[in-house]
Amino acid sequence: MSGSRRLGALLIFCLTMTIRGDETALHLALPTDNHELLSGHYSEFYQAIERNLQGVISHPWEGGQYGFVRDPLQMAGETVYTRFHEGMDIRPVRRDARGEPLDAVRAIADGKVVYASLAAGGSNYGRYIVVQHRWGGCPYYSLYAHLNTIAVAAGAVVRQGDQLAIMGHTGTGIDRERAHVHVELNLLLNDHFEQWHDTFFRGERNPHGIYNGLNLAGLDLPRLFIALRANPDLTIPAFLAREEVFFKVIVPNSPDFQLPQRYPWMAAASPNEKPVSWEISFARSGLPLRLTASAKSVSTAEVSYLKRSALDARYLTRGNVAGRGTNAHLTDTGKGYLRLLTFPD
Repeated sequence: MSGSRRLGALLIFCLTMTIRGDETALHLALPTDNHELLSGHYSEFYQAIERNLQGVISHPWEGGQYGFVRDPLQMAGETVYTRFHEGMDIRPVRRDARGEPLDAVRAIADGKVVYASLAAGGSNYGRYIVVQHRWGGCPYYSLYAHLNTIAVAAGAVVRQGDQLAIMGHTGTGIDRERAHVHVELNLLLNDHFEQWHDTFFRGERNPHGIYNGLNLAGLDLPRLFIALRANPDLTIPAFLAREEVFFKVIVPNSPDFQLPQRYPWMAAASPNEKPVSWEISFARSGLPLRLTASAKSVSTAEVSYLKRSALDARYLTRGNVAGRGTNAHLTDTGKGYLRLLTFPD
């Protein structure tokens, strides 16, 4: 089946589920035996990082959290963390005599393994697994990285709690002392990622197909786990509706813009409508949150809103947007990211 036909079938299924009002509640389980996130003992849950702030070395557990928690800079009299961390780093609870982690890594929910990277040095993730889940009829992707050994292959159907791998320290910059599993929960951006990568990263290999981390936009998984304890009926659309909109971009409408089709709950208009353009609302991380049909005609992507700040937006948006206020504009990085969302148009 072609990519366009697969996407069309997915659209029909997602729309059917949305029309029925069937937004399946999430039932997630933590992926290892380390459950300290839910007890509030965060320093026992997150793997610490080494931080250098103006020559002062520290090892804060906060660097293992989701969000802007790394690469601090002193600006405008405050400490600003400029590097985004897309997942949660869970520390081991068991090690052998050599200090190697022994923790099993398990599926956070029922799903299907869609990718397993067996190469320890194949990416910053090291050995990693991607599992596709379906809630509300639409696809989401959990990712488990820095693995030692992998117990499943692409195509395997897994149940929540099934063992996927053993924790390790594969990947760039991870050593035995900092062994952990990095876990994400993501939206998939574009089925045409491989062609986009070949266009914008000529000469660079992409052995991971559409499951390259650049094509997966992570949501705040640890906060979702905590929110589900308070409200077991919470859905991903309802969870993301609470996220702060940090910037907005208007893009020309295109048949290659897959977000309103893959995740129709994002759209304020029906995905069947053909607006002149779409205004995309983004979290600070670049995670798309909402889509609004727009009558404004644009030839290329342009910033329509940026949250007010005394700092240049390039330090606050992973370098996607630069400037302040009405002078805000997409950087080359931001233009490439927006092209990904509508590629190959």
